[in-house]
Amino acid sequence: MSVLLEKFVLTPELDKIISNSPSVIIPDTKETLYELIFGNEHTDKIEVSYDVNGKLVKEASVVRCKNGASVNFVEDYMRRRDPDCMRIADDFPTDKPRFEDVYGYDFDLLREETYRWLTRQELILVPFKAGGYQYGYDSLLVCPRNTAFFAFALAQLQAFLNVKEIKTPFKPRAVVYVAPPFRHTHFKGRQVCVHSRHPDLHEVFAYNLYPGPSAKKGIYSVLLDIGEQEGWVTAHASAARIITPYENEMVMMHEGASGGGKSELLQDVPRVGDGRVRLGTNTETGEKLYISMSDTCTIEPVTDDMALCQPAYQPKNGKLAVTDGEDGWFVRVDGITEYGSDPLYEKIAIHSKENLMFFNLDGIPRATCLLWEHTLDSNGSPCPNPRAIIPRRMIDRIVDTPVEVDVRSFGVRMPPSTRETPGYGILGLMGIIPPALAWLWRLVAPRGYKNPSIADDGGAGAGPNLASEGVGSYWPFATGQRVKQANLLLEQILSCPNTRYVLIPNQHIGVYEVGFAPEWISREYLARRGGVNMKMDRLVPARCPLFGYALKEMKVDGQQISSWLLRPERQAALGVEGYDKGAKILYDFFAKELEIYDTEELHPVGKEILACFRSNGTIEDYCAITPLGLE
Repeated sequence: MSVLLEKFVLTPELDKIISNSPSVIIPDTKETLYELIFGNEHTDKIEVSYDVNGKLVKEASVVRCKNGASVNFVEDYMRRRDPDCMRIADDFPTDKPRFEDVYGYDFDLLREETYRWLTRQELILVPFKAGGYQYGYDSLLVCPRNTAFFAFALAQLQAFLNVKEIKTPFKPRAVVYVAPPFRHTHFKGRQVCVHSRHPDLHEVFAYNLYPGPSAKKGIYSVLLDIGEQEGWVTAHASAARIITPYENEMVMMHEGASGGGKSELLQDVPRVGDGRVRLGTNTETGEKLYISMSDTCTIEPVTDDMALCQPAYQPKNGKLAVTDGEDGWFVRVDGITEYGSDPLYEKIAIHSKENLMFFNLDGIPRATCLLWEHTLDSNGSPCPNPRAIIPRRMIDRIVDTPVEVDVRSFGVRMPPSTRETPGYGILGLMGIIPPALAWLWRLVAPRGYKNPSIADDGGAGAGPNLASEGVGSYWPFATGQRVKQANLLLEQILSCPNTRYVLIPNQHIGVYEVGFAPEWISREYLARRGGVNMKMDRLVPARCPLFGYALKEMKVDGQQISSWLLRPERQAALGVEGYDKGAKILYDFFAKELEIYDTEELHPVGKEILACFRSNGTIEDYCAITPLGLE
């Protein structure tokens, strides 16, 4: 062990922790790390518990299934990410809550206490690359041995490194410390993830065991921090190369707040029993709209959630290039409710030749963990956030090299909207928007209707109220300053004029419940056209300028899409009156959220775009600032 540790260049504090720990394990394979979860091959179930002020508190149970480990937390609250769990414990510029301001004392006190606690634990160290093998940064996880499931989850999500193959010297750019009982002793049971930034090191202190805020989004925070220093962005996006039945290709990148449809971009178009595709259901009359599609596009996945946009591989043709920042995908499977819901992920999970990691799924010892058997919350309802970690290498047709993006779409969860109960769910099936509006939507990034991914207190995640995830939809994970991130995002958009932008709703269009059908139909339509490649005479300004242009008509696979879905104000149950009330809700929300960015530090073009919004600019006004690029 001492020979292996000689490869590491560690801080004095971490070196002291390792030197004084009762034992330190550095697994050289993921298989070894997996066996550490259960301790021996005969153990089928373990309970993860901690001494909290003399009382043993159970955090989670872990079951050995035929296809991997199934983790279930005791508390419903711990089964999702708390959106308010980030605290900053350094003196660098930030717009996030500082630890001392929230808790009333210097984090250095808790830092030392955390170090002392870790010194007394048997430890697991996991070296990995934050951001992927090719373009990532040397990083290290430090966690107690009895949280081996957490270490295995991180090793599946990030680019795990075999310590025997590490080149000397290995100086971590990021270190993640895991100290679960502090959630109870210091934070009243809440999820807390503390970030401490240094010029050449980013420390993440994870005081909870749900991997979302730390092993997943905590590493996202690390990449955003590095990008803020170096002048680039890690987009909150999925991306795929779309190949039509006629072998035309288009790369589409889909962004949005959590639950905005990123994973859905990578799914095949689902069909009903007779082979048709359901576009929507009228929530008042029950009328269903369908389309028949003989062939759909082939999907070659690129990213699922974190799209690196580093300068190293950017082309000089006016398009944005992206590559994946993860080695495994933290896939939400709430949409898999029965066999056949998602054949791709079901096949991988059921027939995996390697052990996988499952969260909030009902795992039975030595049986196959099934993606549609969701754990029940305390109220008897299925947990809305069941997850599986899917290694990229297991996904068919996965793309491992940077790709140039033709279309960037942005997804928004929309509530049902009618004349009697107006809401902001008035966006047509697809809006064609100029870069200026694309930037505004990313600044606001509405979290939207019934978000299943996060723990919330009854606000935007539970109903039709609006809340913002902010800059680029990745602001919840950023540690720095809003305006700096807004400027980076705008500079990225302005530097890529040949990448086009669209806006896509999900869940509802007016009175119609549509799920993610608009995203799948838009993907098929755009791929067949080679991207946003159309004449202006095919477009009409949307009644709400924030939606850009609506299509006069849309034909997919020879069939017409109902104008009720393209221009929702034509729906009898909504009408112009209901539409305009919904537009006002949206404008008021944008006005409130955009005030934050109206500062002296904002990019000059950004100031011009905000001025256009404040003066109720038309779509033509936005296009005058940043051209749409169509004839």
